[in-house]
Amino acid sequence: MLTYDCVILTDQRYLNDSKTDAYKHNVYYEDRLVYHALEEIGLKTLRLAWDDMFFDWSSTKSVLFRTTWDYFDRFDEFSVWLENVSKQTKLLNSETIIRWNIDKHYLLDLQKNGVHIAESHFIEQGAKVSLDKLHHILNWKNTVLKPCISGAARHTYKLNADNMSKYEAIFQELIANEAMMLQPFQNSILEKGEISMMVFNGKFTHAILKKAKAGDFRVQDDFGGTVHNYTPTNQEIEFAEAAVRACIELPIYARVDIFEDNEGITALSELELIEPELWFRHQPEAAKLLAEAVYHKLK
Repeated sequence: MLTYDCVILTDQRYLNDSKTDAYKHNVYYEDRLVYHALEEIGLKTLRLAWDDMFFDWSSTKSVLFRTTWDYFDRFDEFSVWLENVSKQTKLLNSETIIRWNIDKHYLLDLQKNGVHIAESHFIEQGAKVSLDKLHHILNWKNTVLKPCISGAARHTYKLNADNMSKYEAIFQELIANEAMMLQPFQNSILEKGEISMMVFNGKFTHAILKKAKAGDFRVQDDFGGTVHNYTPTNQEIEFAEAAVRACIELPIYARVDIFEDNEGITALSELELIEPELWFRHQPEAAKLLAEAVYHKLK
């Protein structure tokens, strides 16, 4: 028996508001904006942790992934849960697009479909190669190494000739268990930052600019990065919407992270389709646009 139209998914850490932790408060506040937008449009809604053991997932028409930010630390468990729940209700975004987007090899699919991505080299699990040899073959001096399945800058390292040997043992341990990717370091990330473009049902809604703190290269607020309001150019909007259209299916929500590459060309850094931060606190009206997209998806 259906009881809910849409369940908003978070993880256990963010179920409750916090008066002392601004980060947790922002998560809770933004999810509540989505909750109220769904309720106002006539959809009966609930907010739960994705790993809630007592909820009957067949009692809701859909689940909306929002702040399930522990999934990459519990990937095996999450993957089993995802397969089971996909048989009981509609996933937003779908299981197909989530599994495609989880692994950064998706960037190669987008590249084939005409999207300009950051120059990337993929190192498959079990490869017998050293960081020094990789950099010599590729003729890259300053790079960023990261796992193909990751989030929140997990095991993300900025490499150069001076520190490469320090990370060799870590790299060998990682590559024995998972695929990795290596990219040239993009200077504009430090100089100009990274732009996040929010796209709902294929249409751009709002954007923000993320900047790393002094002395760091990671723009995530976990590492002291800051967020600023941003008005994108028409070219940037067209790029973001084209990137979403290039997906294997049209996602109901997407965050398109872009930057200016070392050749001065707009490039895709990441396409976030699973549980991206969407900065509704900077544009509360966008929550209503997402709610409308969910409503039409369920009709």
